[in-house]
Amino acid sequence: MKLIRLADIDASMTELVGGKAAGLGELINAGENVPDGFCLTVEPYLAGEIPAKDLLAAYERLGGGRVAVRSSATAEDLPEASFAGQQDTYLDVEGERPLIDAVGRCWESLHTERAVAYRAAAGVDEAAMAVVIQRMVDPVAAGVLFTANPITGCRTEMVVDAAPGLGTAIVDGTVVPDHYLLDHRTPAGPATTGCLNRTQLEALRQAGRRLQAHFGAPQDIEWAIDAAGELWLLQSRPITTLFPAPPDTGDTRLYLEFGHIQGLLRPTTPMGVSLLKVGASLWFKAAGASVDPRDPLPRMVPIGGRLYFDLTDFVRAKAMRKRLGASLEVYGPRVRDAVTHVLDDPRFAPRRGLPFRPGAALKMTVRLAPPALFGLARCLIRPEAARARAHRGAAEIRRLTTPPPPTAGSGERLRWVIEDSHKAIMSIDMQGIVWPLMAGIVAGTAPAGLLDGIASGEELDTVLGGMPYNVTTEMDLELWRIAVRAREHGDLFRTTTPEELAARQLAGALPDIGMTTFLRRYGMRAAAEVDVGVPRWAEDPAPLFATIANYLRVDDPAQAPDHRFEQAARKAEAMVETLARRGRRSRPVRGRLAAFLLRRSRELTGLRELGKFAWLPAIQAAREQLLLIGEDLAARGRLASADDVMFLDLRELHAAVHDGRDHRDLIAARRATHERELRRHTVPGALLSDGTDVETLLPAGPVTDGTLTGMAGAAGRATGRARVIRDPSDAHIEPGEILVAPTTDPGWTPLFLTAAGLVTETGSPVAHGPTVAREYGIPAVICVRNATHEIRTGQVITLDGAAGTVRIEADG
Repeated sequence: MKLIRLADIDASMTELVGGKAAGLGELINAGENVPDGFCLTVEPYLAGEIPAKDLLAAYERLGGGRVAVRSSATAEDLPEASFAGQQDTYLDVEGERPLIDAVGRCWESLHTERAVAYRAAAGVDEAAMAVVIQRMVDPVAAGVLFTANPITGCRTEMVVDAAPGLGTAIVDGTVVPDHYLLDHRTPAGPATTGCLNRTQLEALRQAGRRLQAHFGAPQDIEWAIDAAGELWLLQSRPITTLFPAPPDTGDTRLYLEFGHIQGLLRPTTPMGVSLLKVGASLWFKAAGASVDPRDPLPRMVPIGGRLYFDLTDFVRAKAMRKRLGASLEVYGPRVRDAVTHVLDDPRFAPRRGLPFRPGAALKMTVRLAPPALFGLARCLIRPEAARARAHRGAAEIRRLTTPPPPTAGSGERLRWVIEDSHKAIMSIDMQGIVWPLMAGIVAGTAPAGLLDGIASGEELDTVLGGMPYNVTTEMDLELWRIAVRAREHGDLFRTTTPEELAARQLAGALPDIGMTTFLRRYGMRAAAEVDVGVPRWAEDPAPLFATIANYLRVDDPAQAPDHRFEQAARKAEAMVETLARRGRRSRPVRGRLAAFLLRRSRELTGLRELGKFAWLPAIQAAREQLLLIGEDLAARGRLASADDVMFLDLRELHAAVHDGRDHRDLIAARRATHERELRRHTVPGALLSDGTDVETLLPAGPVTDGTLTGMAGAAGRATGRARVIRDPSDAHIEPGEILVAPTTDPGWTPLFLTAAGLVTETGSPVAHGPTVAREYGIPAVICVRNATHEIRTGQVITLDGAAGTVRIEADG
């Protein structure tokens, strides 16, 4: 079929007529007012020849005269990518030869550099081009209507941008349009200025409500009003940039994103969220709390696959709300200011009562306080024995995490995942690990208060450099030693792709450089490793070989990671003595206590990573059992592949295993959503239930040319070329470059060893990234909004880790 009337098109025909034509056909079928026209399908494009005779005949049937010739690619107006402006449209085309030429230029626009780059970024491999030909509308006003606020994300607001005449000037950004804000639920009021009146605005509001209901999602609508006052709809497509809305609870609620504290900014799989909730509920049960088995942690809410905490009841609690600002310092200034802003919102007016049952909280405190005080004191008195207990606890957790035998069926495997996989790690004191970890945190943080006015933040950060007994830094340095051994094999590890090296490693076909032993100990790790849905290094060691290739570029002995780590340790030990002497002179009692804690921090603070490290065997073992269940269900035709289980939650998987429930359509939809969310680079830190990103409501901060402001992460200064990396799996970083990333977790830290500094968009001073940066002695600035967009690879930047600033010096 070469030509088809717009009125005969519907949404099912996208592969034939492209996204724009399919959308226009849907508008006509819904009874909306759309300029008459037809579509030249993708078939002539695929054949490589314009059917001039048929095209001109259809043009004649349309009445000839002036028409709009509009691209309609098969990869256009999609739910996940709008392709706005990526292909060409031509207006006021009149005559046979101009029409044929315009169609040819629309075809060519599919292959422009910008269109090809956009498709690549959107994960679209191929596309074909159809072309829409419509009667021209002569508008007195035209523009764009968004049925949700595209800036704030608010789903209860509509935004109208309008200008006299054609709307192309708005889309092209060549005029400053009249801007109107409408409420979904309230009729439009009188327009005080601009080219639209109250009647026209209300017509647009009603059209927006109809189209959002028809398409089932917020819409980006192009429209025009002619001299007779008639409203014409020229296009309707999903607003693709909106962050997913929170679940509708019937109440206005505030959600705080907390995954970035663990370096988890990418979406978590549904199974990952489900296992986190079930696993954590075991600890709360052990502590004496009551847990609802239907939703073990109701305040942990997945939104867009990210982990959010429902903070509403704490914001509204009269007794607690004033203390929230200080308690949220750990989340960074952006989130803290957003929550403070919400305190003035009347929808979050204070109420009496507490967000928890005081009796249950008291019971838990009585149960935990005595062992906590005893445990902390014992660890601070005998730190060496405390470290030994902590490592015995980690070994005991691994020993007790015993999966079912190979002969077990899927039902038994699932029961083990739900009931037993986290039983050891979620004991009340995590088999003795908790108190040494807490003692290390106290020893590492308390001196700042004791030495206030005596020691600077940079000096205190120096004390944390080259910190011993940290399993993550030990892992990174072991990987460096593997890279040193890899040098003996010439260019094998320099020139072979990480993927090929990984395949050879798994096949046992690589020289022994120590990787097998490394994977035996650390193969349970990965970027975003708390998500059971993420493959481990033991399954895919390619990221490790990419890091080894980076290490092999280090040719300056002074930049060798082990040398830098030892140098940071020597500086730290010297600074401990300096601050101890200074503290005793200025404040004899507090100074001596601070000196004691500084020395204990060197013996205990490195243990802070051990708790998560001890948790990973449970996640890895649960993953292995879930994949075995997936293999069984796939063999029985209930799943398409084994890892489809990661797109179900535990209750849904139970129904598939025991009731034969077929979830394949649900899994396909969730997998597509997950893939789309993986490409999202910005995640709201504080989100209202109407979809509003609270940070967008804050006043803009002071603007300084070339300087980005964030939060101090690790003290120090560095100047170097930036390397922007969004995924560590195949990252390339040259020695001395400054790593710029959305976030980091232990799976990223091998990249730190040769970096000159670290810049992240999210984070917390106590998160993994800045903590490890301090231990390596490299400066870090965190919570730099849009850093991976504002900074480009190759630019020379200077970061000041104490001041929390990044200055862009020059382009590369």
